[in-house]
Amino acid sequence: MSDEESVSSGTASSSSEEEVQSPKKKQRTTPVPAPLEIAPTADAASMDVQQQTNSNSLLTGTKTKSNRLIILLDQAKLETVKNRRGNYELLNCDDHRDLCKKKLKKDPKHFRPDICHQELLALLDSPLNKSGHLQIYIRTSRNVLIELHPSIRIPRTYKRFAGLMVQLLHKLKIKASDNGTTLMKVIKNPFSQHLPVGTHVYGMSCEGTLYSPNGLAKALIPPAPGGVDQVCFVIGAMSAGHVTVEDHPYIEKMVSVSEYPLSGASAINRILGAIEHQWGIV
Repeated sequence: MSDEESVSSGTASSSSEEEVQSPKKKQRTTPVPAPLEIAPTADAASMDVQQQTNSNSLLTGTKTKSNRLIILLDQAKLETVKNRRGNYELLNCDDHRDLCKKKLKKDPKHFRPDICHQELLALLDSPLNKSGHLQIYIRTSRNVLIELHPSIRIPRTYKRFAGLMVQLLHKLKIKASDNGTTLMKVIKNPFSQHLPVGTHVYGMSCEGTLYSPNGLAKALIPPAPGGVDQVCFVIGAMSAGHVTVEDHPYIEKMVSVSEYPLSGASAINRILGAIEHQWGIV
């Protein structure tokens, strides 16, 4: 036997001895925890969310009570302007600073369409919307009222969002390329005529009555979706100013979810998170 064979055989014998001497692994006796259960409301809504959107959305011409929370983004700065090349763009403080100062005689910091973009992403990314329990409207600073289909997917980047808004404001309607579903549409004012009868409307402002997010949900939101009372929140989409009862006389109460001034997207996340917890939407 050569030295290499003796080394290999010795290694094999030692490894076999280790296998014999090594104790057997104990089998797990503790039960494996069950996976996270999906809340019944979210599960049921995810199965027939398309049926709900078709039957309850105002885009189809019906105005019936539904199990949705209604959100109005108010005073959004969505205006178009023609550039030097003859193309229309969404007016904003970064690209049109000189135009705002010299021609419009207004402070450029007020032209912030990106605020509306951020708030839309916060709303559409929420589990409340993905489970079919959210209806969104936008009212611009020029009093243009827009309704969004719950299944719409807003572009993640601002540049593509701006192009979509320019197309909407000029064509008054955006349809899906695959099935022709109306995803966004300019609708007639006033906003109150599009609310189901008996809807409770609350305005969001840092000067309103202070609630914790969970306290707000318990005090103003039905304990389960599809209840008798339907709720609408009016949330500002502007860089300065507040939602006022003068602009929306149907507002019952002004409320706040923090003692500090918050961005619109941050306030939306706090409100929707509390409602999702109350409705059992994971």
